[in-house]
Amino acid sequence: MIRSEKRRSEEPLNSEDLAKCQQVFERLKAEICPEDDQEETNRLAAITIELYRQGVRAEDQLREMVAAARGH
Repeated sequence: MIRSEKRRSEEPLNSEDLAKCQQVFERLKAEICPEDDQEETNRLAAITIELYRQGVRAEDQLREMVAAARGH
């Protein structure tokens, strides 16, 4: 019998996870995203959630890695 194990990255985010991602996203958005650049804002959100799902949980580290992924 083959057992299927879910990895953390495959599990849905809960409200606490989303709150952490939102904090990081809002802070970075205010710092580095022009208000009228919806494409860049969407990219920032996607990178934030993807890195969080990959296991980056500390807010400062997540913020630094999102900025680095964007080239800042």
